[in-house]
Amino acid sequence: MERDDLRRLIAGGETWTVEFKRGSINDSELVDAVACLSNGSGGHLLLGVEDDGDVTGAAERHGSTTDPVRLQAVIANRTDPSVVTKIEVADLNGKEVIVIEVPAATSVVGTSDGRFTRRSIDVHGKPGCVPMRPHEVTARAGAVGAQDYSRVPLSDASFDDLSPIEFARLRTMAGDDGDAALRTLSDEDILKALDLWVAPGEITAGALLLFGTEEALARHVPTHEVAFQELAGLEVRANTITRVPLLRAMEDLAAAIGARNPEEEIEIGLFRVPLPRFAAVAVRELVANALVHREYRLPGSTLVEIDQSAMTVSNPGGLPEGVTLGNLLTTPPRPRNPAIADAFKRAGLVDRTSRGINRVFLSQLQIGRPAPDYGRSTQSSVVARLRSGPADRELAAFIAESRQRGQQFSLEDLLALHEVRSERRISTARAAELFQVSQQEARSTLNGLVERGLLEARGEGKGRTYHLAAAVYRRLGEPMHYVRTRGFDNLQQEQMVLAYVASHGRITRREAAELCQLESEQASRLLKRLRAEGKLWMEGERRAAYYVAPSNGV
Repeated sequence: MERDDLRRLIAGGETWTVEFKRGSINDSELVDAVACLSNGSGGHLLLGVEDDGDVTGAAERHGSTTDPVRLQAVIANRTDPSVVTKIEVADLNGKEVIVIEVPAATSVVGTSDGRFTRRSIDVHGKPGCVPMRPHEVTARAGAVGAQDYSRVPLSDASFDDLSPIEFARLRTMAGDDGDAALRTLSDEDILKALDLWVAPGEITAGALLLFGTEEALARHVPTHEVAFQELAGLEVRANTITRVPLLRAMEDLAAAIGARNPEEEIEIGLFRVPLPRFAAVAVRELVANALVHREYRLPGSTLVEIDQSAMTVSNPGGLPEGVTLGNLLTTPPRPRNPAIADAFKRAGLVDRTSRGINRVFLSQLQIGRPAPDYGRSTQSSVVARLRSGPADRELAAFIAESRQRGQQFSLEDLLALHEVRSERRISTARAAELFQVSQQEARSTLNGLVERGLLEARGEGKGRTYHLAAAVYRRLGEPMHYVRTRGFDNLQQEQMVLAYVASHGRITRREAAELCQLESEQASRLLKRLRAEGKLWMEGERRAAYYVAPSNGV
Protein backbone atom coordinates (compact mmCIF):
# COMPACT_ATOMS: atom_id res chain seq x y z
CA MET A 1 0.00 0.00 0.00
CA GLU A 2 1.33 3.44 -0.93
CA ARG A 3 1.99 5.81 1.96
CA ASP A 4 -0.51 8.38 0.68
CA ASP A 5 -3.18 5.67 0.41
CA LEU A 6 -2.42 4.55 3.97
CA ARG A 7 -2.64 8.12 5.25
CA ARG A 8 -6.02 8.55 3.54
CA LEU A 9 -7.21 5.26 5.04
CA ILE A 10 -6.24 6.43 8.53
CA ALA A 11 -7.71 9.89 7.98
CA GLY A 12 -11.06 8.28 7.15
CA GLY A 13 -11.26 6.75 10.63
CA GLU A 14 -12.66 3.38 11.60
CA THR A 15 -15.39 2.09 9.31
CA TRP A 16 -17.17 -1.16 8.47
CA THR A 17 -14.01 -2.29 6.65
CA VAL A 18 -11.26 -0.49 8.61
CA GLU A 19 -10.20 -1.32 12.18
CA PHE A 20 -7.43 0.34 14.23
CA LYS A 21 -5.55 -1.49 17.00
CA ARG A 22 -2.80 -0.41 19.36
CA GLY A 23 0.71 -1.53 18.52
CA SER A 24 1.08 -3.91 21.49
CA ILE A 25 -1.93 -6.13 20.67
CA ASN A 26 -1.25 -9.80 21.46
CA ASP A 27 -1.79 -12.73 19.08
CA SER A 28 -5.10 -13.75 20.64
CA GLU A 29 -6.58 -10.24 20.25
CA LEU A 30 -5.14 -10.01 16.75
CA VAL A 31 -6.78 -13.24 15.60
CA ASP A 32 -10.10 -12.15 17.10
CA ALA A 33 -9.92 -8.88 15.15
CA VAL A 34 -9.08 -10.68 11.89
CA ALA A 35 -12.01 -13.10 12.32
CA CYS A 36 -14.27 -10.17 13.12
CA LEU A 37 -13.41 -8.30 9.91
CA SER A 38 -13.62 -11.49 7.87
CA ASN A 39 -17.12 -12.12 9.25
CA GLY A 40 -18.08 -8.70 7.88
CA SER A 41 -16.99 -7.63 4.42
CA GLY A 42 -13.26 -7.98 5.00
CA GLY A 43 -11.06 -4.89 4.98
CA HIS A 44 -7.91 -3.56 6.60
CA LEU A 45 -6.65 -4.07 10.14
CA LEU A 46 -4.02 -1.48 11.07
CA LEU A 47 -1.75 -2.19 14.02
CA GLY A 48 -0.06 0.81 15.60
CA VAL A 49 -2.97 3.21 15.14
CA GLU A 50 -5.13 4.36 18.08
CA ASP A 51 -8.92 4.55 17.89
CA ASP A 52 -8.74 8.30 17.27
CA GLY A 53 -6.39 7.81 14.30
CA ASP A 54 -3.22 8.80 16.14
CA VAL A 55 -0.27 6.80 14.74
CA THR A 56 1.71 5.50 17.74
CA GLY A 57 3.54 2.67 16.00
CA ALA A 58 3.43 -1.12 16.22
CA ALA A 59 5.67 -3.17 18.49
CA GLU A 60 8.13 -5.58 16.86
CA ARG A 61 6.54 -9.03 16.98
CA HIS A 62 9.57 -11.19 16.15
CA GLY A 63 12.56 -10.00 18.12
CA SER A 64 13.78 -6.71 16.68
CA THR A 65 11.48 -6.82 13.65
CA THR A 66 8.11 -7.99 12.35
CA ASP A 67 8.10 -10.78 9.78
CA PRO A 68 4.90 -10.53 7.65
CA VAL A 69 5.17 -14.18 6.56
CA ARG A 70 5.35 -15.46 10.14
CA LEU A 71 2.43 -13.23 11.13
CA GLN A 72 0.37 -14.55 8.20
CA ALA A 73 1.08 -18.09 9.41
CA VAL A 74 -0.05 -17.28 12.96
CA ILE A 75 -3.35 -15.91 11.65
CA ALA A 76 -3.94 -18.82 9.26
CA ASN A 77 -3.14 -21.41 11.95
CA ARG A 78 -5.37 -19.81 14.57
CA THR A 79 -8.49 -19.18 12.47
CA ASP A 80 -10.99 -21.84 11.43
CA PRO A 81 -11.43 -22.03 8.50
CA SER A 82 -8.02 -20.49 7.87
CA VAL A 83 -8.03 -16.84 6.83
CA VAL A 84 -5.29 -16.06 4.31
CA THR A 85 -4.23 -12.44 4.78
CA LYS A 86 -1.86 -10.07 3.03
CA ILE A 87 0.49 -8.22 5.39
CA GLU A 88 3.00 -5.43 4.96
CA VAL A 89 4.89 -3.15 7.34
CA ALA A 90 4.75 0.54 6.43
CA ASP A 91 6.74 3.44 7.83
CA LEU A 92 4.85 6.64 8.63
CA ASN A 93 7.04 9.44 9.97
CA GLY A 94 9.42 6.99 11.58
CA LYS A 95 6.69 4.82 13.13
CA GLU A 96 5.78 1.35 11.86
CA VAL A 97 2.21 0.47 10.97
CA ILE A 98 1.39 -3.16 10.26
CA VAL A 99 -1.21 -3.27 7.47
CA ILE A 100 -3.23 -6.50 7.37
CA GLU A 101 -5.56 -6.98 4.41
CA VAL A 102 -8.39 -9.33 5.47
CA PRO A 103 -10.60 -11.08 2.89
CA ALA A 104 -14.35 -11.44 3.39
CA ALA A 105 -15.25 -14.95 4.52
CA THR A 106 -17.46 -17.22 2.45
CA SER A 107 -18.52 -19.03 5.64
CA VAL A 108 -18.48 -18.29 9.35
CA VAL A 109 -14.94 -17.78 10.67
CA GLY A 110 -13.94 -18.54 14.25
CA THR A 111 -10.70 -18.88 16.15
CA SER A 112 -9.02 -22.24 16.64
CA ASP A 113 -10.02 -22.19 20.31
CA GLY A 114 -13.71 -21.67 19.51
CA ARG A 115 -14.32 -17.92 19.74
CA PHE A 116 -16.59 -16.19 17.24
CA THR A 117 -16.77 -12.42 16.73
CA ARG A 118 -18.51 -10.37 14.09
CA ARG A 119 -18.28 -6.88 12.67
CA SER A 120 -20.99 -4.63 13.97
CA ILE A 121 -22.11 -1.07 13.33
CA ASP A 122 -24.49 0.34 15.89
CA VAL A 123 -27.54 2.35 14.89
CA HIS A 124 -25.50 5.55 15.10
CA GLY A 125 -22.92 4.27 12.61
CA LYS A 126 -20.07 3.47 15.01
CA PRO A 127 -18.16 0.30 14.00
CA GLY A 128 -16.83 -2.36 16.36
CA CYS A 129 -16.44 -6.08 17.02
CA VAL A 130 -18.84 -8.01 19.23
CA PRO A 131 -19.12 -11.69 20.25
CA MET A 132 -21.35 -13.88 18.12
CA ARG A 133 -24.12 -15.70 19.93
CA PRO A 134 -25.10 -19.19 18.74
CA HIS A 135 -28.08 -18.02 16.66
CA GLU A 136 -25.91 -15.34 15.07
CA VAL A 137 -23.48 -17.96 13.76
CA THR A 138 -26.21 -19.46 11.60
CA ALA A 139 -27.53 -15.99 10.76
CA ARG A 140 -24.07 -15.03 9.53
CA ALA A 141 -23.99 -18.13 7.37
CA GLY A 142 -27.21 -16.93 5.79
CA ALA A 143 -25.78 -13.45 5.26
CA VAL A 144 -22.88 -14.77 3.18
CA GLY A 145 -25.09 -17.13 1.22
CA ALA A 146 -23.84 -20.23 2.98
CA GLN A 147 -27.18 -20.68 4.67
CA ASP A 148 -30.61 -19.12 4.43
CA TYR A 149 -32.58 -20.01 7.56
CA SER A 150 -35.80 -20.05 5.57
CA ARG A 151 -34.29 -22.86 3.44
CA VAL A 152 -33.05 -24.95 6.39
CA PRO A 153 -34.83 -28.34 6.73
CA LEU A 154 -36.65 -28.85 10.03
CA SER A 155 -36.32 -32.25 11.63
CA ASP A 156 -39.55 -34.10 12.30
CA ALA A 157 -41.61 -31.65 10.18
CA SER A 158 -43.60 -33.19 7.32
CA PHE A 159 -45.86 -32.14 4.47
CA ASP A 160 -48.82 -32.85 6.74
CA ASP A 161 -47.75 -29.83 8.82
CA LEU A 162 -48.61 -27.50 5.91
CA SER A 163 -52.10 -26.12 5.37
CA PRO A 164 -53.86 -26.28 1.97
CA ILE A 165 -55.64 -23.07 2.98
CA GLU A 166 -52.36 -21.19 3.03
CA PHE A 167 -51.35 -22.45 -0.41
CA ALA A 168 -54.76 -21.27 -1.66
CA ARG A 169 -54.13 -17.91 0.00
CA LEU A 170 -50.87 -17.53 -1.93
CA ARG A 171 -52.55 -18.40 -5.23
CA THR A 172 -55.20 -15.73 -4.63
CA MET A 173 -52.62 -13.08 -3.74
CA ALA A 174 -50.38 -13.95 -6.68
CA GLY A 175 -53.32 -13.69 -9.07
CA ASP A 176 -54.11 -10.14 -7.92
CA ASP A 177 -50.76 -8.33 -7.91
CA GLY A 178 -48.00 -10.93 -7.97
CA ASP A 179 -46.66 -13.78 -10.06
CA ALA A 180 -49.76 -15.19 -11.73
CA ALA A 181 -47.86 -18.32 -12.78
CA LEU A 182 -48.09 -19.54 -9.20
CA ARG A 183 -51.88 -19.86 -9.51
CA THR A 184 -51.69 -22.97 -11.66
CA LEU A 185 -49.10 -24.88 -9.60
CA SER A 186 -49.70 -27.72 -7.15
CA ASP A 187 -48.72 -27.28 -3.51
CA GLU A 188 -45.52 -29.23 -4.06
CA ASP A 189 -44.64 -27.26 -7.20
CA ILE A 190 -45.20 -23.98 -5.35
CA LEU A 191 -42.56 -25.02 -2.83
CA LYS A 192 -40.20 -25.86 -5.67
CA ALA A 193 -40.91 -22.56 -7.43
CA LEU A 194 -40.16 -20.66 -4.21
CA ASP A 195 -36.96 -22.68 -3.68
CA LEU A 196 -38.36 -24.08 -0.44
CA TRP A 197 -38.30 -27.70 -1.57
CA VAL A 198 -35.40 -29.80 -0.31
CA ALA A 199 -36.40 -33.40 -0.90
CA PRO A 200 -39.52 -35.50 -0.52
CA GLY A 201 -40.52 -35.61 3.12
CA GLU A 202 -38.29 -32.66 4.16
CA ILE A 203 -39.93 -29.36 5.13
CA THR A 204 -37.93 -26.12 5.36
CA ALA A 205 -38.36 -23.41 7.97
CA GLY A 206 -39.57 -21.01 5.26
CA ALA A 207 -42.19 -23.46 4.02
CA LEU A 208 -43.49 -23.89 7.55
CA LEU A 209 -43.50 -20.13 8.25
CA LEU A 210 -45.42 -19.43 5.05
CA PHE A 211 -47.79 -22.40 4.92
CA GLY A 212 -47.65 -24.19 8.27
CA THR A 213 -50.54 -24.89 10.58
CA GLU A 214 -50.64 -23.06 13.90
CA GLU A 215 -49.93 -26.29 15.77
CA ALA A 216 -46.90 -27.07 13.62
CA LEU A 217 -45.54 -23.53 14.01
CA ALA A 218 -45.87 -23.75 17.78
CA ARG A 219 -44.00 -27.05 17.77
CA HIS A 220 -41.24 -26.37 15.24
CA VAL A 221 -40.74 -22.55 15.32
CA PRO A 222 -41.78 -21.62 18.87
CA THR A 223 -40.00 -18.24 18.64
CA HIS A 224 -42.47 -17.05 15.99
CA GLU A 225 -45.22 -14.78 17.32
CA VAL A 226 -47.25 -11.95 15.83
CA ALA A 227 -48.79 -9.38 18.15
CA PHE A 228 -51.13 -6.42 17.69
CA GLN A 229 -51.93 -3.84 20.35
CA GLU A 230 -54.09 -0.74 20.45
CA LEU A 231 -53.49 1.60 23.38
CA ALA A 232 -55.31 4.68 24.62
CA GLY A 233 -53.04 6.12 27.26
CA LEU A 234 -52.70 3.34 29.83
CA GLU A 235 -55.84 1.58 28.59
CA VAL A 236 -55.33 -1.49 26.40
CA ARG A 237 -58.14 -1.56 23.84
CA ALA A 238 -56.86 -4.51 21.83
CA ASN A 239 -54.16 -7.07 22.50
CA THR A 240 -53.84 -10.16 20.31
CA ILE A 241 -50.91 -12.56 20.14
CA THR A 242 -51.01 -15.28 17.51
CA ARG A 243 -48.73 -17.82 15.91
CA VAL A 244 -50.14 -17.90 12.39
CA PRO A 245 -48.34 -18.37 9.04
CA LEU A 246 -46.90 -15.25 7.50
CA LEU A 247 -49.32 -14.63 4.63
CA ARG A 248 -52.26 -14.83 7.00
CA ALA A 249 -50.40 -12.67 9.52
CA MET A 250 -49.94 -10.06 6.81
CA GLU A 251 -53.66 -10.03 6.05
CA ASP A 252 -54.68 -9.98 9.72
CA LEU A 253 -52.38 -7.10 10.61
CA ALA A 254 -53.41 -5.10 7.53
CA ALA A 255 -57.07 -5.52 8.49
CA ALA A 256 -56.46 -4.53 12.11
CA ILE A 257 -54.54 -1.40 11.08
CA GLY A 258 -57.06 -0.53 8.35
CA ALA A 259 -59.89 -0.46 10.91
CA ARG A 260 -57.90 2.14 12.86
CA ASN A 261 -56.68 4.27 9.97
CA PRO A 262 -59.19 7.09 9.44
CA GLU A 263 -58.84 9.47 6.49
CA GLU A 264 -58.98 13.19 6.00
CA GLU A 265 -59.82 14.54 2.55
CA ILE A 266 -58.76 17.50 0.47
CA GLU A 267 -60.43 18.74 -2.69
CA ILE A 268 -58.47 19.68 -5.79
CA GLY A 269 -60.87 20.91 -8.43
CA LEU A 270 -63.26 18.06 -9.07
CA PHE A 271 -61.03 15.52 -7.36
CA ARG A 272 -60.94 14.40 -3.75
CA VAL A 273 -57.58 13.25 -2.43
CA PRO A 274 -57.61 11.03 0.70
CA LEU A 275 -55.08 11.69 3.47
CA PRO A 276 -55.12 8.57 5.67
CA ARG A 277 -53.55 8.62 9.10
CA PHE A 278 -50.94 6.19 7.77
CA ALA A 279 -50.24 5.76 4.05
CA ALA A 280 -51.43 2.36 2.80
CA VAL A 281 -48.12 1.68 1.06
CA ALA A 282 -46.20 2.53 4.23
CA VAL A 283 -48.36 0.18 6.31
CA ARG A 284 -47.95 -2.70 3.86
CA GLU A 285 -44.20 -2.32 3.44
CA LEU A 286 -43.43 -1.85 7.14
CA VAL A 287 -45.49 -4.85 8.22
CA ALA A 288 -44.09 -7.01 5.43
CA ASN A 289 -40.51 -5.95 6.25
CA ALA A 290 -41.03 -6.86 9.90
CA LEU A 291 -42.31 -10.33 8.99
CA VAL A 292 -39.77 -10.99 6.25
CA HIS A 293 -36.63 -9.63 7.90
CA ARG A 294 -37.09 -10.62 11.53
CA GLU A 295 -34.61 -13.02 13.11
CA TYR A 296 -36.67 -16.17 13.64
CA ARG A 297 -34.04 -17.74 15.88
CA LEU A 298 -34.66 -15.05 18.50
CA PRO A 299 -37.62 -15.13 20.88
CA GLY A 300 -40.06 -12.24 20.78
CA SER A 301 -42.96 -10.97 18.72
CA THR A 302 -43.32 -9.13 15.47
CA LEU A 303 -45.33 -6.32 17.08
CA VAL A 304 -47.63 -3.66 15.66
CA GLU A 305 -48.71 -1.10 18.22
CA ILE A 306 -51.08 1.81 17.63
CA ASP A 307 -51.66 4.59 20.12
CA GLN A 308 -52.83 8.19 19.92
CA SER A 309 -49.48 9.48 18.70
CA ALA A 310 -48.11 6.84 16.31
CA MET A 311 -48.08 3.38 14.82
CA THR A 312 -44.98 1.41 15.81
CA VAL A 313 -43.80 -1.73 14.00
CA SER A 314 -40.97 -3.71 15.59
CA ASN A 315 -39.32 -7.08 15.18
CA PRO A 316 -36.52 -9.07 16.84
CA GLY A 317 -33.14 -8.87 15.15
CA GLY A 318 -31.30 -5.63 14.44
CA LEU A 319 -30.70 -4.05 11.06
CA PRO A 320 -28.95 -6.42 8.63
CA GLU A 321 -25.17 -6.27 8.46
CA GLY A 322 -23.92 -3.10 6.80
CA VAL A 323 -27.23 -1.26 7.21
CA THR A 324 -27.37 1.74 9.55
CA LEU A 325 -29.74 4.62 10.17
CA GLY A 326 -27.35 6.70 8.08
CA ASN A 327 -27.62 4.61 4.90
CA LEU A 328 -31.11 3.13 5.21
CA LEU A 329 -32.29 4.81 1.99
CA THR A 330 -29.23 4.17 -0.14
CA THR A 331 -27.66 0.83 0.84
CA PRO A 332 -28.31 -2.20 -1.40
CA PRO A 333 -31.02 -4.59 -0.14
CA ARG A 334 -29.82 -7.24 2.32
CA PRO A 335 -32.73 -9.62 3.09
CA ARG A 336 -32.25 -11.70 6.23
CA ASN A 337 -34.52 -14.48 4.92
CA PRO A 338 -34.15 -14.37 1.12
CA ALA A 339 -36.58 -17.18 0.33
CA ILE A 340 -39.35 -15.60 2.40
CA ALA A 341 -38.58 -12.19 0.87
CA ASP A 342 -38.92 -13.69 -2.61
CA ALA A 343 -42.23 -15.35 -1.68
CA PHE A 344 -43.65 -12.01 -0.49
CA LYS A 345 -42.57 -10.32 -3.72
CA ARG A 346 -44.15 -13.03 -5.87
CA ALA A 347 -47.31 -12.81 -3.79
CA GLY A 348 -47.46 -9.10 -4.67
CA LEU A 349 -47.16 -8.03 -1.05
CA VAL A 350 -44.00 -5.91 -1.29
CA ASP A 351 -42.09 -3.80 -3.76
CA ARG A 352 -40.41 -6.12 -6.28
CA THR A 353 -37.43 -3.77 -6.67
CA SER A 354 -36.50 -4.32 -3.00
CA ARG A 355 -36.73 -0.58 -2.30
CA GLY A 356 -39.65 -0.87 0.10
CA ILE A 357 -38.20 1.49 2.71
CA ASN A 358 -37.91 4.24 0.10
CA ARG A 359 -41.58 3.72 -0.78
CA VAL A 360 -42.51 4.01 2.90
CA PHE A 361 -40.84 7.43 3.06
CA LEU A 362 -42.25 8.53 -0.30
CA SER A 363 -45.84 7.48 0.42
CA GLN A 364 -45.90 9.27 3.78
CA LEU A 365 -44.40 12.50 2.47
CA GLN A 366 -46.74 12.63 -0.53
CA ILE A 367 -49.79 12.93 1.75
CA GLY A 368 -48.25 15.57 4.00
CA ARG A 369 -47.33 13.13 6.75
CA PRO A 370 -43.97 12.92 8.56
CA ALA A 371 -41.35 10.47 7.35
CA PRO A 372 -40.94 7.27 9.41
CA ASP A 373 -38.66 7.39 12.43
CA TYR A 374 -36.22 4.52 13.05
CA GLY A 375 -34.45 6.23 15.95
CA ARG A 376 -35.61 3.69 18.56
CA SER A 377 -33.94 0.78 16.75
CA THR A 378 -31.16 -1.07 18.55
CA GLN A 379 -28.66 -3.78 17.71
CA SER A 380 -31.25 -6.38 18.71
CA SER A 381 -34.46 -4.95 17.23
CA VAL A 382 -35.72 -2.76 14.41
CA VAL A 383 -38.36 -0.22 15.42
CA ALA A 384 -40.18 1.93 12.85
CA ARG A 385 -42.65 4.64 13.93
CA LEU A 386 -45.21 6.50 11.84
CA ARG A 387 -46.37 9.56 13.73
CA SER A 388 -50.06 10.32 13.40
CA GLY A 389 -50.34 14.07 13.94
CA PRO A 390 -52.36 16.32 11.61
CA ALA A 391 -51.36 16.18 7.96
CA ASP A 392 -49.86 19.22 6.28
CA ARG A 393 -52.93 19.67 4.12
CA GLU A 394 -51.56 22.63 2.17
CA LEU A 395 -48.37 20.83 1.20
CA ALA A 396 -50.26 17.62 0.40
CA ALA A 397 -52.62 19.58 -1.86
CA PHE A 398 -49.69 21.30 -3.57
CA ILE A 399 -47.99 17.94 -4.22
CA ALA A 400 -51.19 16.29 -5.47
CA GLU A 401 -52.05 19.23 -7.75
CA SER A 402 -48.52 19.30 -9.16
CA ARG A 403 -48.62 15.57 -9.86
CA GLN A 404 -51.96 15.95 -11.66
CA ARG A 405 -50.23 18.43 -13.96
CA GLY A 406 -47.53 15.86 -14.68
CA GLN A 407 -44.86 17.16 -12.32
CA GLN A 408 -43.08 14.30 -10.56
CA PHE A 409 -41.31 14.41 -7.20
CA SER A 410 -38.46 12.14 -6.18
CA LEU A 411 -37.99 11.08 -2.58
CA GLU A 412 -35.18 13.63 -2.24
CA ASP A 413 -37.46 16.38 -3.59
CA LEU A 414 -40.11 15.60 -0.99
CA LEU A 415 -37.60 15.36 1.86
CA ALA A 416 -36.31 18.81 0.92
CA LEU A 417 -39.79 20.33 0.61
CA HIS A 418 -40.89 18.97 3.99
CA GLU A 419 -37.71 20.27 5.61
CA VAL A 420 -38.07 23.81 4.28
CA ARG A 421 -41.76 23.71 5.08
CA SER A 422 -41.08 23.01 8.76
CA GLU A 423 -37.71 24.72 9.25
CA ARG A 424 -38.12 27.49 6.62
CA ARG A 425 -34.72 26.70 5.07
CA ILE A 426 -32.32 23.90 4.29
CA SER A 427 -28.54 23.84 3.87
CA THR A 428 -26.56 21.53 1.61
CA ALA A 429 -25.13 19.72 4.65
CA ARG A 430 -28.60 19.12 6.08
CA ALA A 431 -29.90 17.92 2.70
CA ALA A 432 -27.01 15.46 2.41
CA GLU A 433 -27.91 14.11 5.85
CA LEU A 434 -31.58 13.72 4.94
CA PHE A 435 -30.93 12.21 1.50
CA GLN A 436 -28.07 10.03 2.83
CA VAL A 437 -25.84 11.07 -0.07
CA SER A 438 -22.76 13.25 -0.58
CA GLN A 439 -23.03 17.02 -0.35
CA GLN A 440 -22.31 17.24 -4.06
CA GLU A 441 -25.32 15.06 -4.86
CA ALA A 442 -27.47 16.97 -2.38
CA ARG A 443 -26.46 20.31 -3.90
CA SER A 444 -27.42 19.03 -7.35
CA THR A 445 -30.90 18.07 -6.12
CA LEU A 446 -31.43 21.42 -4.41
CA ASN A 447 -30.27 23.36 -7.47
CA GLY A 448 -32.64 21.26 -9.56
CA LEU A 449 -35.52 22.39 -7.34
CA VAL A 450 -34.37 25.98 -7.84
CA GLU A 451 -34.44 25.52 -11.62
CA ARG A 452 -37.98 24.13 -11.35
CA GLY A 453 -39.07 27.24 -9.45
CA LEU A 454 -39.78 25.41 -6.20
CA LEU A 455 -36.89 26.76 -4.11
CA GLU A 456 -34.83 29.92 -4.00
CA ALA A 457 -31.19 30.07 -2.90
CA ARG A 458 -29.59 32.64 -0.61
CA GLY A 459 -25.94 33.17 0.22
CA GLU A 460 -22.90 31.50 -1.26
CA GLY A 461 -20.46 28.71 -0.52
CA LYS A 462 -20.91 27.01 2.84
CA GLY A 463 -23.35 29.71 3.92
CA ARG A 464 -25.78 29.02 1.10
CA THR A 465 -29.30 28.02 2.14
CA TYR A 466 -32.52 27.31 0.26
CA HIS A 467 -36.12 28.25 1.04
CA LEU A 468 -39.48 27.93 -0.68
CA ALA A 469 -39.97 30.18 -3.70
CA ALA A 470 -42.51 33.02 -3.63
CA ALA A 471 -44.73 31.22 -6.16
CA VAL A 472 -44.87 28.13 -3.96
CA TYR A 473 -45.87 30.18 -0.92
CA ARG A 474 -48.64 31.75 -2.99
CA ARG A 475 -49.91 28.33 -4.09
CA LEU A 476 -49.84 27.23 -0.46
CA GLY A 477 -51.99 30.26 0.39
CA GLU A 478 -49.26 31.72 2.60
CA PRO A 479 -47.69 34.67 0.74
CA MET A 480 -46.76 36.44 3.98
CA HIS A 481 -44.58 33.52 5.02
CA TYR A 482 -42.30 34.25 2.08
CA VAL A 483 -41.70 37.77 3.38
CA ARG A 484 -41.02 36.45 6.88
CA THR A 485 -38.61 33.84 5.55
CA ARG A 486 -36.73 36.33 3.37
CA GLY A 487 -36.38 38.74 6.25
CA PHE A 488 -35.56 36.15 8.87
CA ASP A 489 -31.96 35.53 7.82
CA ASN A 490 -30.83 39.13 8.17
CA LEU A 491 -32.61 39.61 11.48
CA GLN A 492 -31.26 36.35 12.91
CA GLN A 493 -27.71 37.08 11.80
CA GLU A 494 -27.88 40.58 13.21
CA GLN A 495 -29.08 39.35 16.58
CA MET A 496 -26.41 36.63 16.69
CA VAL A 497 -23.64 39.17 16.04
CA LEU A 498 -24.95 41.64 18.61
CA ALA A 499 -25.36 38.88 21.19
CA TYR A 500 -21.78 37.74 20.54
CA VAL A 501 -20.46 41.30 21.04
CA ALA A 502 -22.50 41.66 24.24
CA SER A 503 -20.96 38.45 25.58
CA HIS A 504 -17.38 38.80 24.36
CA GLY A 505 -16.95 42.57 23.93
CA ARG A 506 -15.89 42.42 20.28
CA ILE A 507 -16.14 40.47 17.04
CA THR A 508 -13.97 40.14 13.95
CA ARG A 509 -15.02 39.46 10.39
CA ARG A 510 -13.67 35.91 10.65
CA GLU A 511 -15.65 35.30 13.85
CA ALA A 512 -18.82 36.71 12.29
CA ALA A 513 -18.41 34.48 9.24
CA GLU A 514 -17.97 31.40 11.42
CA LEU A 515 -20.82 32.37 13.75
CA CYS A 516 -23.37 32.98 10.98
CA GLN A 517 -21.98 30.39 8.54
CA LEU A 518 -21.27 33.07 5.92
CA GLU A 519 -18.56 33.63 3.38
CA SER A 520 -15.99 36.26 4.31
CA GLU A 521 -17.44 38.92 1.97
CA GLN A 522 -20.97 38.28 3.27
CA ALA A 523 -19.78 38.70 6.85
CA SER A 524 -18.00 41.91 5.89
CA ARG A 525 -21.18 43.34 4.36
CA LEU A 526 -23.18 42.39 7.45
CA LEU A 527 -20.74 44.13 9.80
CA LYS A 528 -20.56 47.22 7.59
CA ARG A 529 -24.35 47.46 7.59
CA LEU A 530 -24.50 47.22 11.38
CA ARG A 531 -21.80 49.88 11.57
CA ALA A 532 -23.73 52.16 9.18
CA GLU A 533 -26.86 51.72 11.31
CA GLY A 534 -24.91 52.72 14.42
CA LYS A 535 -25.31 49.34 16.08
CA LEU A 536 -21.56 48.62 16.03
CA TRP A 537 -18.37 50.68 15.95
CA MET A 538 -15.23 49.58 14.17
CA GLU A 539 -11.81 49.75 15.74
CA GLY A 540 -8.49 49.04 14.04
CA GLU A 541 -7.86 48.86 10.32
CA ARG A 542 -7.97 46.24 7.60
CA ARG A 543 -7.10 42.77 8.91
CA ALA A 544 -6.70 44.08 12.43
CA ALA A 545 -10.20 45.59 12.45
CA TYR A 546 -12.81 44.44 14.93
CA TYR A 547 -16.24 45.65 15.98
CA VAL A 548 -17.60 46.65 19.38
CA ALA A 549 -20.81 47.97 20.84
CA PRO A 550 -21.18 51.78 20.57
CA SER A 551 -20.95 52.23 24.33
CA ASN A 552 -17.45 50.71 24.25
CA GLY A 553 -16.21 52.77 21.33
CA VAL A 554 -13.90 55.72 21.43
